[in-house]
Amino acid sequence: MEQLIANFPKQIEEAIEIGRTTKLNFNGKIFSNVVVSGLGGSGIGGSIVAEIVSGEASAPISVNKDYFLPAFVNENSLVIISSYSGNTEETVNAMQQAIEKKATVVSITSGGKVVEFSQKNNLPYILIPGGMPPRSCLGYSLTQLFFVLNAAGIISNRFEKELEKSVVLLNKEQTRIQKLALRVAKKLYKKIPVIYSATGFEGVTIRFRQQINENAKMLCWHNVIPEMNHNELVGWVDKNKKLGVVIFRNSTDYSRTQNRIENNKEVIAGCTSTIIELFSKGKSKLENSIYLIHLGDWISLYMAQLRNVDATEVNVIDRLKGALAKL
Repeated sequence: MEQLIANFPKQIEEAIEIGRTTKLNFNGKIFSNVVVSGLGGSGIGGSIVAEIVSGEASAPISVNKDYFLPAFVNENSLVIISSYSGNTEETVNAMQQAIEKKATVVSITSGGKVVEFSQKNNLPYILIPGGMPPRSCLGYSLTQLFFVLNAAGIISNRFEKELEKSVVLLNKEQTRIQKLALRVAKKLYKKIPVIYSATGFEGVTIRFRQQINENAKMLCWHNVIPEMNHNELVGWVDKNKKLGVVIFRNSTDYSRTQNRIENNKEVIAGCTSTIIELFSKGKSKLENSIYLIHLGDWISLYMAQLRNVDATEVNVIDRLKGALAKL
């Protein structure tokens, strides 16, 4: 897992080349909506990309993490199937629904049933390298989502330069990122992590939560600001030294949201002394997101090492899949 995380910048570079050489033609069709269907490490890219492009996307983008597609999906919808293995049963079921609804379907996968269905129904798909844990291949799947949205006329090609700049940023900051991640991990690995960010970076926050779950084998939770100011903030009343708060921050976060964060810190400080603020680097929302994703991945790995657990092991998920296969 350590090498897979270290290869994240290289993975994005390879993914850019895959995206540029894969030719998608939607014949100028105008889409009324976009649905990205995928779960876990394959699906989180949809949540992150949807937030990054929200300011320019010409059609609403939603993320589906279930067996069934929303009722609004029809022949005017673009459905992007994201399944790293190509065999995720919920996503395969959603893909079959999308075909039945006559939506335009394009897939991002490394093989499996998704490729079989794509070939059988003459549907376009983008093939990415396989054989790795899905959560370690976010660079591949996330990057292809940008290329699909661009080919469909939903977004411009501005993302390409921003992705390239993200790679430069990560390579430049790699040593500092790892040192910071280790310091944070040492403060968190015996705590129950509570992760916050401003709205617009919830996908990045969820990614960090999922990495802590899978890599460090720990429970944690997340929320976003200002939403949590209308509910969760009220729960910060009891002292609890077991809680460790991480706040993902950006210099571009809305000023009133930043004021809320400062106020929240005062409230939370009455309950726990472990409050860690992590500021992103980069000159665009995409760069900010990529930086925080990479930092969070390293933190989760170091937490796994400090807890002496295998970051790659997911036996409980394998057991669940085995049980479902018998039904």
